[in-house]
Amino acid sequence: MNILETHDVCKVYGDRKVLDDISVSVPEGTVYGLLGPNGAGKTTLIRIINHITAPDSGTVLFNGRQLTQDDVAHIGYLPEERGLYKKMKVGDQAVFFARLKGLSKQEATRQLHDWFDKFDIAAWWDRKVEELSKGMAQKVQFIVTVLHKPSLLIFDEPFSGFDPINANLLRDEIIKLKNDGATVIFSTHNMASVEEICDNITLINGGRNILTGNVQRLRREYADGRFKLVFDQSTDLRAVMEQLQPMANCFNTSTDKRDRNVLALKLTNGATLHDLIDKANSLGSLRGFEEVEASMNDIFINAVGAAQNNQMI
Repeated sequence: MNILETHDVCKVYGDRKVLDDISVSVPEGTVYGLLGPNGAGKTTLIRIINHITAPDSGTVLFNGRQLTQDDVAHIGYLPEERGLYKKMKVGDQAVFFARLKGLSKQEATRQLHDWFDKFDIAAWWDRKVEELSKGMAQKVQFIVTVLHKPSLLIFDEPFSGFDPINANLLRDEIIKLKNDGATVIFSTHNMASVEEICDNITLINGGRNILTGNVQRLRREYADGRFKLVFDQSTDLRAVMEQLQPMANCFNTSTDKRDRNVLALKLTNGATLHDLIDKANSLGSLRGFEEVEASMNDIFINAVGAAQNNQMI
């Protein structure tokens, strides 16, 4: 079942069409990546889903029916533009936001202390918001976004400003929220995080949906004849590359955990995997091979580039 659907959503500001017939379907209990270059229309779509603005045409469905203002209570939204009252104490601010979401003061305080302990910011409960670092402020806003256990969570660039340790902490919490039954939409430029936690993605460029699909399936589809060949340590990879050049290119060498030589390559047009393996076997001690899935970064660049080229034709 899809928890959220948009059908042919359009939005125009002045003479600029920010969203042009955008349709997406977000399955319940998944992590859904909303991707695209700056200015692609992602944030406008998120604002429409949160009833902050309205589409000029098209429909938005929540749990199979027209989205209403009442549905916003079941949505947790962490915008890219963070907003906290700088002069308030951190704990008071968090309790204030929690009570706006319907929690009692007692329940909000209890849950918030648990979250503050988990995120290692308990010592900042009675400090003013203006004393928080950017990362700590983002932790507070993440906590108040998820505290009331909404069925749909929307994060706009949630990893922005986090160091790798805290980014991993946030990633783990997003996965846990999904495992506990929440559906997550997040907009990001961090392609590595898309590969790690997204089940499905939609890529928007110029207000249009240019790519939608399951992450693992897309990575296989865009692999485009890329493989890794594993040889023993005695194999001269330079000589192998010279002999394989008629049927392969884009070479890259490395070693694996067992110190074996690894050669990454891309088959040229007309070459077959059978011919490649046959030739590689004759050039060295081939120990294994595997297809290399395309990275989300490669997919992002290729899809946006193809869309821009089509617009110029």
